[in-house]
Amino acid sequence: MSLPAALQNLSLPVIGSPLFIASGPKLVAEQCKAGIVGSFPALNARPAEMLDVWLTDIKKELADHKAAHPDAIIGPIAVNQIVHQSNDRLAHDVEICVKHKIPVIISSLRAPPKEMLDAIHSYGGIVLHDVITIRHSQKAIESGVDGLILVAAGAGGHAGGLSPFALVGEVRKFFNGPIALSGSIATGDAILAAQAMGADFAYIGSRWLATQEANTSDEYRQAIVESSAADVVYTNLFTGVHGNYLKKSIVKAGLDPDNLPVADKTQMNFASNSGAKAWRDIWGAGQGVGMMEDVPTVAEVVARLKQEYHAARARVMATNF
Repeated sequence: MSLPAALQNLSLPVIGSPLFIASGPKLVAEQCKAGIVGSFPALNARPAEMLDVWLTDIKKELADHKAAHPDAIIGPIAVNQIVHQSNDRLAHDVEICVKHKIPVIISSLRAPPKEMLDAIHSYGGIVLHDVITIRHSQKAIESGVDGLILVAAGAGGHAGGLSPFALVGEVRKFFNGPIALSGSIATGDAILAAQAMGADFAYIGSRWLATQEANTSDEYRQAIVESSAADVVYTNLFTGVHGNYLKKSIVKAGLDPDNLPVADKTQMNFASNSGAKAWRDIWGAGQGVGMMEDVPTVAEVVARLKQEYHAARARVMATNF
């Protein structure tokens, strides 16, 4: 299988996942300058007119960086589009992305319609769709997406419940295209493990929350640094979709993390069912937080991931098996 041009020649097989609120132009630009895919949710740019401004600014910063560093590997920009009837900005945001010829679109919640795919494919862009089940994977492929993002157990924010071994293994039975794997990936060792089990890329989210460029509060960053996997709670209360959140933020909101009610999953509500707003007050994070012990820059994170990744490869190659 040959990977799409937009996903070739990265410095590391990593896609930075789009983080509600936390992913902004500063974070994305630094991810791209480090040679990985940098992404953000279109809905982070508010009001809608800001999306055009953000993309213009990020593209200029990357062009200036390339001019100053001709040998630098620049990762592509990716924009996340929420394909759901509650997103009244979808048509506008897709139009802006087509205008800027954004190379990678990440679609979520529902498979993108044909007109959206056609618009993105018209200039050579690709669409990666995130899924948590085999059925969703099959439906996305049938719709015509170019690749899949498999969101396995332990991923931050909205996440599935399947083991990555099961999810990647079953999808690879019927899909030969690009696959990115998400779920507690916070080290270079985990990136290599994702590839070993059949994925092409690691889809990393929570690690960026505790970086200097993320649009997160100091309290949020510190909570990540102080937390371990045992401090992550899986619930659908806050948006109607199951996800992983930091226990500390749930307690701060006046709720008992061990006795949370179950939300009506048919009433998806990103404004929250409890009065505390997801992402702003209730902090999403994956089970990999126990691997995060400081608040570095994006460049420092990628440098560490590279060192760990190559050390892991050397270690595996040196075994007698």
